[in-house]
Amino acid sequence: MTTTPTRPAEAPTQDTTAEAGYDVAAVRQQFPILARTVAGHPLRYLDSANTSQKPERVIEAVATHYREHNANVARAMHQLGAEATEAYEGGRSRIARFIGATRAEEVVFTKNASEALNLAAHTLGAGLREGDEVVVSVAEHHSNIVPWQLACERTGATLRWFDITEDGRLDLAAAERDGLINERTKVVSVAWVSNVLGTVHPVRKIADWAHSVGAVMVVDGCQGVPQLPTRVADLGADLLAFTGHKMVGPTGVGVLWGRYDLLASLPPFLGGGEMIEVVRMTGSTYAPPPARFEAGTPPIAEAAVLGVAADWLDELGMEQVAAHEQAITRYALEGLQSINGLRVLGPTEAVDRGGAISFTVGDVHPHDMAQLLDSRGIAVRGGHHCARPLHERLGVQSSTRASFYLYTTQEEVDALVEGVAHTVRFFGGTP
Repeated sequence: MTTTPTRPAEAPTQDTTAEAGYDVAAVRQQFPILARTVAGHPLRYLDSANTSQKPERVIEAVATHYREHNANVARAMHQLGAEATEAYEGGRSRIARFIGATRAEEVVFTKNASEALNLAAHTLGAGLREGDEVVVSVAEHHSNIVPWQLACERTGATLRWFDITEDGRLDLAAAERDGLINERTKVVSVAWVSNVLGTVHPVRKIADWAHSVGAVMVVDGCQGVPQLPTRVADLGADLLAFTGHKMVGPTGVGVLWGRYDLLASLPPFLGGGEMIEVVRMTGSTYAPPPARFEAGTPPIAEAAVLGVAADWLDELGMEQVAAHEQAITRYALEGLQSINGLRVLGPTEAVDRGGAISFTVGDVHPHDMAQLLDSRGIAVRGGHHCARPLHERLGVQSSTRASFYLYTTQEEVDALVEGVAHTVRFFGGTP
């Protein structure tokens, strides 16, 4: 692969990849936004780690819900209320099937994954005491650091973390040598897949370690669930957080899955309607999960349509999605690393790796890189990607991130590589 696309940038061919039975062109036809142009160029959307695009079926399902079934859930004793409730609870059942949960009541809907992780930290944090320890990693998104910092500040517990190796993987050897997870550890919370490095972390191995000392294992699945076949039992998680908008679903809905016995032992997170059994002025009793954690009017349409998105992904096949992700990431790694001075953060081979590649190039600021790429219709992200401690650990202020998904083509990667090379030349470098 060279730094020059084999096709003109203004006339992309929606190629297929080598995986048998996976036709990228056919997949892309279901995403209307991918047909638009930006700055006179075809849109090349390479920011799916931030949010994914939506297929027509999901877009239409949102409109259908509001057009035909709009009402509040649970409270309404009329037909529309019954239909809205059925759609909302149907979304819960579909998500439970998608992640291999044993029962739908293990699925709690939130407004996003950040709220799901805050729910986990607040409720598990209620049982923390001074001298207890919570373990995260330096590679986490801020949403899996700050809630645990707050929980430790409230309780006097101590926050500790995994370091990373030079190739961007969790340093399990150092953690074992230092006794990172020990009898004082009460919670371990790590990402399944890094949103910056793309590294797929060995969460099952870490979960087994956590369980051996009686700790609860929380997994941030925001990048993993959209890309990889998910079975919660295989992950070893006790709680799993993820979000709808990264898995071709709508914004405004997240998920916290939890083992039912664990959820039933946790206190409420927010107070309000529907999360209670009986309310008196002298005190209240609380509903069983999941209602205990869903105070007030929930994201009704969003949860219902997230179920539609899960069905769409199941029909496409998550094994094929994962294979395509790995193939297109391998192709992109080869192309980007052909540019002089480009540094890939994290693993440089598409092994145990998700579809996000963050990189730096010489003295080119990532914001300048992102803006010049955008002028060519290429959407990437520049910054620290809500992972400032990780960037500090790597010795860089920020990076450019290109992230791929089930609709990404080799032509789009070619355009990215040529766009990066053009930007290097623009700033006086030699690509």
